[in-house]
Amino acid sequence: MRGPRFDEIDVGFELPALVLPALTRHTLAVYCAASGDHNPVHVDSDFARASGLGDVIAHGMLIMAYCGRMLGRWVPQASIKAFDTRFLAMTRIGDAITVEARVIEKLSDHDGRSVRIAITARDQYGEAKTSGSAVVALE
Repeated sequence: MRGPRFDEIDVGFELPALVLPALTRHTLAVYCAASGDHNPVHVDSDFARASGLGDVIAHGMLIMAYCGRMLGRWVPQASIKAFDTRFLAMTRIGDAITVEARVIEKLSDHDGRSVRIAITARDQYGEAKTSGSAVVALE
């Protein structure tokens, strides 16, 4: 996979969005098993309700993983030099997440050429669930 070239990208460039289907209990159960995060707020409805959540919530790291997946569709994984996320709101069963990103800075130094990207994951109502950034090396 060849990623985009530094000279082809301008500040403001929007990466192809990643649009995901609505979250299901099955999605959370599979992620729980894969991640080893068995916190009952993610899989036990009774526990989640007793905790005041109304129902189970998605793992924050699942939503971050969706952001990473969007980056990995744009460039080879080895090109991702930094990646951070702030968790802003809970994601619930039925939420359909869309990950959007845009280039906010071009960097060129002794380490090479890269771009800084702002990344946001939102639900179907436009509520931001995560906000973060990445630095991606480009040729």
